[in-house]
Amino acid sequence: MVIYSLHEGLKFKSEPKVNPDDDQQLTVKTDRKHELILFNDEVNTFDYVTKTLMVVCDHTFIQAQQCTYIVHFSGKCVVKTGPISDLEPRCIKLLDAGLSAEIV
Repeated sequence: MVIYSLHEGLKFKSEPKVNPDDDQQLTVKTDRKHELILFNDEVNTFDYVTKTLMVVCDHTFIQAQQCTYIVHFSGKCVVKTGPISDLEPRCIKLLDAGLSAEIV
């Protein structure tokens, strides 16, 4: 067993617990979650951005309003996460609506 000591008295085990008699392997497919990010601009109004997020991202009024405030004060906000196949059409709709957005 390998133990890494990062600090006196603080130790972490690095080996996973594996049953050697179990010949089945578990395969887990993990879809990478992407983020749809909305950026601040000096053109669109709070009401317009809020309504657009409600329509495009299926946000409630409160969710859309909170994202709008975060974008305004922080410069950007993750407005949706999920698979790229779900976010790409939403990003295109935000761009078509005159907002600045990208998927990461």
